Amino acid sequence: MTQIENPYADEARERWGNTDAYRQSQERTARYTERDWAEIKAAGADLNERLAAALGSGVAADDPVAMDLAEEHRQQLNRWFYDCGPQFHRSLGDMYVDDPRFTATYDAVAPGLATYLRDAIHANAARAEG
Repeated sequence: MTQIENPYADEARERWGNTDAYRQSQERTARYTERDWAEIKAAGADLNERLAAALGSGVAADDPVAMDLAEEHRQQLNRWFYDCGPQFHRSLGDMYVDDPRFTATYDAVAPGLATYLRDAIHANAARAEG
């Protein structure tokens, strides 16, 4: 089993170490193999590219296409890391814009992608809440 190198592990433990999501993520990821990590990375990169394509083609963040991509993002978190309900996902979307490190990561794929993903996550959460 192989844990990926995480330069933010100490910060994450300090900020969220007492949460159920953190504990669940630690339990799940401790079992992952290099193959699992490669699959996670590939799935994330593929999703980011499709989000960037939607952004680049002018699909509005509240369009069902963008909301479906946001839902896929949420489901990837559910599958690989921790239970992520729509409200929790909304908070993560906010963090992607509020924390410049997340913004830089998403915006390296396509300028404005962090904000676009956040907006699609919010629209998707509103859709889920009915």
